[in-house]
Amino acid sequence: MTKAQPSESRARRKRGLRAVAVCAALLTNLLITVLPAQAAPSRVPAAHPARMRLPVPTGRFHVGEVTLHLADTSRRDPWHPGKDDRELMVSVYYPTTRTADRPAAPYMLPRAAAHFDSVTANDYLGMDLPTGRADWAATVTHAAQGAPVAHGDRKRPVLLYSPGLGEPRTWGTTSAADLASRGYVVVTIDNTYESPEVQFPDGSLATMVTPDDPDAFIRKALTVRDADTSFVLDQLGWVNSGRNPDVDGRSLPHGLAGALDLSRVGMFGHSLGGTATATAMDADPRIRAGINMDGNLTHYDGTLMPVAERGLARPLLLMGKDGATDTGPGWAAFRAHTPGWTRQLRLRGAEHASFTDAEALLPQLDLPPGTLTRDIGTIAPATAVRTNEAYVSAFFDHWLRGTHDHLLDGPSPRYPAMEFVE
Repeated sequence: MTKAQPSESRARRKRGLRAVAVCAALLTNLLITVLPAQAAPSRVPAAHPARMRLPVPTGRFHVGEVTLHLADTSRRDPWHPGKDDRELMVSVYYPTTRTADRPAAPYMLPRAAAHFDSVTANDYLGMDLPTGRADWAATVTHAAQGAPVAHGDRKRPVLLYSPGLGEPRTWGTTSAADLASRGYVVVTIDNTYESPEVQFPDGSLATMVTPDDPDAFIRKALTVRDADTSFVLDQLGWVNSGRNPDVDGRSLPHGLAGALDLSRVGMFGHSLGGTATATAMDADPRIRAGINMDGNLTHYDGTLMPVAERGLARPLLLMGKDGATDTGPGWAAFRAHTPGWTRQLRLRGAEHASFTDAEALLPQLDLPPGTLTRDIGTIAPATAVRTNEAYVSAFFDHWLRGTHDHLLDGPSPRYPAMEFVE
């Protein structure tokens, strides 16, 4: 395997944890527990915490949403062996045409929001966000809870979203809702004990485990995510056949059964979620196409991951931030070893978090300019959001729907911020 030179290795170690949303504070401050429902974390109040707005989806459909509580009874939880089953929470976004009398889905549930506000942004994501500045619980999405699935002559392609390590599944809501408005069914996955917090229907909160050895932790996390991804796909098969896999028996939206085309499955993710997209594609042939948003394909110790050493026979798009990055060696190896289609794009002026909801939400918090520049770069937020949406949708439209608008053929004057890397 290829080893980094000592100076490169030191630089990668310095940058690496931030690149997968793990910082030094995370090694000592994270919890290995499920918080009881009555023990909410403390929160420093602000005079007027902001109720933020997410970008409006650009497709022709309104968006519906439902959450599912899933349990894999075939394996114990790898992070918490005392639990007999591996339990996950996922959100399903889908096109709808009827939203009347349906409440807007919350961005975060109350206890998850309180935990995110009190520790997550600083200890997990490495962002310097004042506690109590944002009202995460009062922020709502553009998705209607439980709305019926829009009628269609054909089944709809399915996309899976994997968040970065230390990021909740909600951190990709903008992309998920926009793709659903374009006719996709999008499933965002919280990988329990890797997500900063996961609130279950009974009110309990599972928080992230402490990575004593970052390299071993990330290797294990990718193995767990591969298994979680395949399990979620299995459960979607149940949903499509008319069975309800929700542990708590909550109703599924009308029309969801039979609406999924599980022969057209794609996946995308940010940071470690982008890495997991590549490894899950390598492990599960049901995933036909994927997008890696700024996720390494080298291990924390600098060695290449197997998927970088042998490439993929199915299309994977690499979307990266601007400036210095530690994704280079793994991405270069992957491109050299991939026999089929692949592209590498660079979003000019972007930072690592520019591919997440941070790009749209942080500017609403009246933060110091230096904080915003460090976290989401110098690109205009609206430009970043719409450029990302255009290329993500063009990729999946081409590989899962067979349409081709030539956006991925080369630079476009419509989106000058997106650079093609040779």
